[in-house]
Amino acid sequence: MNGDLATDPAGSLRSRMAPPVNRTPMAPHAWPLRTVFSLFASDRRGAQPSPWQRAGAIRRALLLLLVLIQTALATWSMAVVLPYHGTRPLEMAILGLFVPLFAWVSAGFWTALTGFLVLLSGRDRYRISRTVAAGAAIGEGARTAIVMPIANESVSRVFAGLQATFRSLAATGELRHFDFFVLSDTGDPDLRVAEVVAWHDACRALDAAGRLFYRRRTHRLKRKSGNLADFCRRWGRNYRYMVVLDADSVMSGECLTALVRLMEANPSAGIIQTVPVAAGRDTLFARMQQFANRVYGPLFAAGLHFWQLGESPYWGHNAIIRVAPFMRHCALGRLPGRGALSGEILSHDFVEAALMRRAGWAVWLAYDLPGSHEEMPPNLMDELLRDRRWCRGNLINSRLLFAEGLHPAHRAVFMTGIMAYLSAPLWFLFLLLSTALLAVHTLVPPTYFLKPEQLYPLWPQWHPDWAVALFGATAALLFLPKILAGVLVMMQGARTFGGGLRVAAGVLTESVLSALLAPIRMLFHTQFVAGTLIGGAMGWRSPPREDAETGWGEAIRRHGWHSLLGILWAAGVYWLNPGFAWWLAPITGALALSIPISVFSSRVSLGVRARRARLFLIPEESRPPRELRWTWSGVRRAAPLPGFPEAMLDPAVNALLRACGVTRAGHSPGVHQGHHRLVERALEDGPNSLHLAEKNALLGDPEALGRLHRAVPNND
Repeated sequence: MNGDLATDPAGSLRSRMAPPVNRTPMAPHAWPLRTVFSLFASDRRGAQPSPWQRAGAIRRALLLLLVLIQTALATWSMAVVLPYHGTRPLEMAILGLFVPLFAWVSAGFWTALTGFLVLLSGRDRYRISRTVAAGAAIGEGARTAIVMPIANESVSRVFAGLQATFRSLAATGELRHFDFFVLSDTGDPDLRVAEVVAWHDACRALDAAGRLFYRRRTHRLKRKSGNLADFCRRWGRNYRYMVVLDADSVMSGECLTALVRLMEANPSAGIIQTVPVAAGRDTLFARMQQFANRVYGPLFAAGLHFWQLGESPYWGHNAIIRVAPFMRHCALGRLPGRGALSGEILSHDFVEAALMRRAGWAVWLAYDLPGSHEEMPPNLMDELLRDRRWCRGNLINSRLLFAEGLHPAHRAVFMTGIMAYLSAPLWFLFLLLSTALLAVHTLVPPTYFLKPEQLYPLWPQWHPDWAVALFGATAALLFLPKILAGVLVMMQGARTFGGGLRVAAGVLTESVLSALLAPIRMLFHTQFVAGTLIGGAMGWRSPPREDAETGWGEAIRRHGWHSLLGILWAAGVYWLNPGFAWWLAPITGALALSIPISVFSSRVSLGVRARRARLFLIPEESRPPRELRWTWSGVRRAAPLPGFPEAMLDPAVNALLRACGVTRAGHSPGVHQGHHRLVERALEDGPNSLHLAEKNALLGDPEALGRLHRAVPNND
């Protein structure tokens, strides 16, 4: 043991895992849910809007106008394409689905195009990073907590990234302003033991005793948002700011200190969100996603900032938050009522940003601030498991569209999150209705007289030229932003991306692969939306922090019915009209091949080959920043961490866990007797004979742990 362990008056070792509790209440307010008219209500502070607020309102009105005009023209073109020009019920339904789907594509196009123009010109009047000089001093009162909520994560990866962030911050000379907190909701006893040992080793390696803290909650209430609220209640008043990290987050010291300086320079800012860059994965799927994030992401981030300004979204991590207003206004209560869209708020980040803005605090997107990193899911299946959680969370947030006092910009953020998943069943239904329309016009004789007393027949007319033009225009809206992003990278210097030719090859290859993955995602997201609305059960496990591959068996179980649907759909359309089958081939073909697509895209070997060919290369691979090098090196060099058996057998591990525990004198005799029986079972049948809850009960009782260790033969 080292110096951060001391002997208490009773003669027991104790470790300072956390600072003294300094409690502050943080209670949620009742949700003032109103009617649809609340959509047009904003905050009621009555203050004169600032220049950026006026600019934001004008810009968003312009965006809405552009989307409406473009969607109206496309809808008119679609009506021309249809045989009866949208006058029949089936065609009306198709047009009704076409409108929101095209508007969704249009909004993304204008966001990316605006971002391209902003980055190309290099001028952004309201860029938040312009408001402070790089070397500005940080005031002594700007105490900042860096908090990392975790739950059953890869312990080696968590602490490798945290140590890299700590070392980088120490190198800036500003470490005295910061404290680090690992906030654990881990329920696995082996990981629980590993976390305590890894925290202790990190404190020793970094000489961080009294600055790097660890707390594990006994009850995992409200998941991540509840974990952050628990921290705020205990220690929030000790800090002016907190930076929230995910388990895979790595941030540079320069980025962290810049965030604090920006907060100090902008006293009206409640949240400043960075744009994390994804890096560190080796599977083909993840490397493709990393490339897309690095090449296309800056356009969309700059465009989003252009439209949103100080009413931007918050993504829940790699962001700095002003603690006092967060505690006062952002506590999350349960949504009232029964059913699938009530109860606990899951996608808390969008809601917290909306509540912060409702209270009068700005939420900014620092899209040009470097040094913020994260990781991507390693394969399609793990991405979809994450999307399942996000889908439910965003659909639950739909009830908050009508919450009183929210700013329209944040209502739009809620709508964006909802549409990200609702667009899948709308697209699927659009395709099904289009297929049904083909069947009707193939199998049913045409109707020429649609109305009573109609004098002249109405001839159904197909306009393939209009169909081609509409398809081409839609494809341009989808793929032109990617082309512009590639052009911008080439203009700014593509050497760290492997060169201009490889950037072009990467954009082309990624576009093809993403087009193949889109129909697969469509079916899964449709399942998620349907499952949420009918109230289906949902697990909530942490994503993998390593390069996990998808096996053939899992792919067949997950995608088997997709493949069958694609084959039957293609065969049916070909039987109806062979010419139309080619139009639908990108959809049905991708579904039919979903099993090999999922398997091969998850392969590390293919990702490594792509890197050797310098395909999907990003600057964080060709010239990795030191924080990422330290993280990857820490993961590679990490020794196996102990688990529950070592807590029983290893004297040092047992002593550490007892020192980190809390002896509860108030335990009833029944509890002590129950723990005594668990000790006897562990000794007689081995530690693996205990269930998870039983192991956790012993880990939470230092006296029982001590008895367990002393009773093991050859232990003192």
